[in-house]
Amino acid sequence: MDIRPILSTLRRHKTAAALIVLEIALTCAIVCNALFLIGQRLEKINQPSGIAEQELLEVRLGGIGKQVNATARTREDLAALRSIPGVKNAVAINQLPFRRNSWNTSLSLIPDQERPNFNAAQYFSMEGTLDTMGLQLVAGRDFEGDEFANLEDVEKDATIEQRGSAVILSSKAATKLFPDGQAIGKTIYSGRMPLRIVGVVKELARPVTVESDTGYSMILPVRVNYDMGTYLIRVTDAARRQEVLTAAVAALEKVDSSRMVRAKLTYEEQRTKYFQNDRAMVGLLITVCVALLVVTALGIVGLASFWVQQRTKQIGIRRALGATRGQILRYFQTENFLLATVGIVLGMLLAYSINLWLMGAYELPRMPITYLPIGAALLWLLGQMAVFGPAHRAAAVPPAVATRSA
Repeated sequence: MDIRPILSTLRRHKTAAALIVLEIALTCAIVCNALFLIGQRLEKINQPSGIAEQELLEVRLGGIGKQVNATARTREDLAALRSIPGVKNAVAINQLPFRRNSWNTSLSLIPDQERPNFNAAQYFSMEGTLDTMGLQLVAGRDFEGDEFANLEDVEKDATIEQRGSAVILSSKAATKLFPDGQAIGKTIYSGRMPLRIVGVVKELARPVTVESDTGYSMILPVRVNYDMGTYLIRVTDAARRQEVLTAAVAALEKVDSSRMVRAKLTYEEQRTKYFQNDRAMVGLLITVCVALLVVTALGIVGLASFWVQQRTKQIGIRRALGATRGQILRYFQTENFLLATVGIVLGMLLAYSINLWLMGAYELPRMPITYLPIGAALLWLLGQMAVFGPAHRAAAVPPAVATRSA
């Protein structure tokens, strides 16, 4: 199709054409960045924890003041929990993936390294913790009996910094420290404290998600009591979780009724709570995108309808001279495509500028270039759908009626 008549017509309607171009440009810029932010949030929400999420329950207890018999009471609690029908195992642990608080430590390849290699989440474990959490060993072994120690004893041990400890790393942490994949048997350091790597698990997310090092985690053979952590219970059948959870709380209250149950929930509920703000943000961004696309579509429909009315005589003359309905339809669709293309080009430049600002202001990563053609295709499709109705009505006007109405 010869686009010169279309360009000539647009030059006579510069203001209306410029407004549509500007609207499309703003929509393109905002939608591209919003899609990028939605993708970032969804990636964060769906990241793997590395544990058996559907089979895990959490019970957190509390009391007044420090519990002087917490270690002994923890052993009683665990014995009671493990005796409940439907419980595969139960342990006390200081933290879990996707929580609002976190125990962390820096890891280095040499003692007192001026700049540590990275910061890692610090999980404490007792006998059976890896199996209870559902962690998958991909190299090395689990901790052995003589490697475990109680946290309160470790805190009083003045020689622990010299003696060190065994440690199990997540695969991301191990790969970061030893890219050649030979981590087992190596020694790393937390400050001056040596840590001997005895195992590597496939995945173990941090309690608090950090964009740059979400999978950097370590496990130490340190037992915690209920006063310092959480009871983690793994069930044999995910369908019985609520039943087992109720029985677990009753068993703990029977051991010591003076304690308070601060929280009782499935791990999936805990994960849902942690990411609820991210889900709300995704919903908000989707709403913004839909609203912008609807407003843009209405603007295109309104302008196209106005131009159809203004050009009734022109349409009638072209029909009388032999123009087909298809040619009239393609005329308006081509006109919209040209306006949308100009708006999209400007919108891409604006989208890139907005992303650069977000990178500087909020430390967001650079937007992948793939989001730009996605946004462009969406705007092109929207423009063609929006203009189809008015263009179809224009093409359906009989030549005689169009000429008389002029």
